[in-house]
Amino acid sequence: QVPLVESGGGLVQPGGSLRLSCAASRIVVSLNAMGWYRQAPGKQRELVATIYSAGNTNYADSVKGRFTISRDNAKNTVYLQMNSLKPEDTAVYYCNSKYSSDRGTASWGQGTQVTVSS
Repeated sequence: QVPLVESGGGLVQPGGSLRLSCAASRIVVSLNAMGWYRQAPGKQRELVATIYSAGNTNYADSVKGRFTISRDNAKNTVYLQMNSLKPEDTAVYYCNSKYSSDRGTASWGQGTQVTVSS
């Protein structure tokens, strides 16, 4: 229903860092579990990080220890700090309500492209 806008992607070398931002609404960010997803060429969209309304987080094994999801309710924004990037992290990254995504009712935006290459 409400647009979510991702930004912060770009081209980086292996081992580099990026910080992605997801701008949403006050209600969506503060009252919902929010997730960062990615889709690489020829692959299905996958959930890589989740932050719940209480503040607890969860990560896919492939990014644990390298990525950090956070939330700023005052700015209506969810972040994904990406460190020690690898070529296999190359994908289009999206944010969304985890509840809507799990139900298959989410509306997906354009996402932001992350390319890790030497």
